[in-house]
Amino acid sequence: MFIGSHILKNNLVLAPMAGVTDQPFRLLCRELGAGLVISEMVTSNPALFKSRKTQLRLKLDGEAEPRAVQIAGADPGQMAIAARFNVDLGAQIIDINMGCPAKKVCNLLAGSALLKDEKLVADILESVVNSVEVPVTLKIRTGWDKENRNAVKIAQIAESAGIQALTVHGRTRACAFTGSAEHETAGEIKAKVGIPIIANGDINTPEVAAEILNTYNVDGIMIGRAAQGNPWIFREINHYLKTGGKLASPDANEICNTLVKHVTNLHHFYGEHQGLRIARKHISWYCKQQNNAGEFRKVINRIDSANDQLSALKQFFNEQQAIAA
Repeated sequence: MFIGSHILKNNLVLAPMAGVTDQPFRLLCRELGAGLVISEMVTSNPALFKSRKTQLRLKLDGEAEPRAVQIAGADPGQMAIAARFNVDLGAQIIDINMGCPAKKVCNLLAGSALLKDEKLVADILESVVNSVEVPVTLKIRTGWDKENRNAVKIAQIAESAGIQALTVHGRTRACAFTGSAEHETAGEIKAKVGIPIIANGDINTPEVAAEILNTYNVDGIMIGRAAQGNPWIFREINHYLKTGGKLASPDANEICNTLVKHVTNLHHFYGEHQGLRIARKHISWYCKQQNNAGEFRKVINRIDSANDQLSALKQFFNEQQAIAA
């Protein structure tokens, strides 16, 4: 799969997710088979570029190429500035967020709120594309609500503006994350534009991924929530697409080793105080299918030491292996 001049190793993409796809998680998903990973959404407001939160989101050192950063905003000039700023820091693909349904984003007329204003969409896309030499991609939803589904029109605007790939989340902004995602819209768009189309939404098994690729002729798949606590999903989908066979799920030992590595990297990346707190949600996701997960979550959420957190993880998974024996 190509995005501009970049050749991806496969067509599986990790979705940008605020509070989730930080550098430690991106590195892990790459290691386990993602062909492209995209940063957490970064503000286009220059006044916030030097904040700790933004600086952490902008860390790209040591990541495999191509390195992709998602930016969000509603002002064409600011979005162009943000794009250049991130390219100067090492971004090789700029992704524009017009898909986020969060109220705090839409209330600023950014994210999926932009789908209401096709002229502004065109202005933003043209401004960003013309400001940088790297490929620019776009993520959208199918429309504002079920009565206002204009994704095909937005896709045509995007292609005309020079967008190099388009991700379509199969829900409207009004749907948020409720109901089931549909991918007919992505298929319809694929038939009407010449740029790569990536389907996103409720893709949580190898079989679903294969069905969407085969049924709608899209170029790629974007995985979001299904990778939380399960970064192996990229490995499993890759294997299924290549062979038609299913890989065995990771055993408790592999889950433990991966989780310990992930949590250790979070401690180092954020520092102990913030890192162990951010690790709690990841631990909950990894462990939700294990025995006594609810009780363990209560334990882990009371721990305030990085070393104790890691020790508790290892003890928990030793218990899991003993139960399975």
